[in-house]
Amino acid sequence: CNRRVHDMKLTETRKGSALVLAVSERVDSVTSPELERRIGELVAGGERVLVVDLSGLTYVSSAGLRVFLSAAKKLKAAGGKLLLCSLGGMVQEVFVMSGFADILAIYDTLEKALNDA
Repeated sequence: CNRRVHDMKLTETRKGSALVLAVSERVDSVTSPELERRIGELVAGGERVLVVDLSGLTYVSSAGLRVFLSAAKKLKAAGGKLLLCSLGGMVQEVFVMSGFADILAIYDTLEKALNDA
């Protein structure tokens, strides 16, 4: 039996007061707990402005969407904000079809997100 491995890569970069978290590959039921844990650690550690760069994301499931919504609520409660940027074709479609594009701050480019950060 050939089991497909779901991968997710996280890269963190400091840009002024914002922390840019680049998420690539897949955010699904297998990888979303790791993403949620990391975002929780960042917020608990004092991060208040999180810019999530999704340019390398090829797939997001409903479990992944929940992580982003939960992160936005967590940051808002802490007086911060979550900004998403650079959503690709399929990923953007999922955000739009699920209605999440209307409730989360989404930007075309990292530069635009950082301007608002």
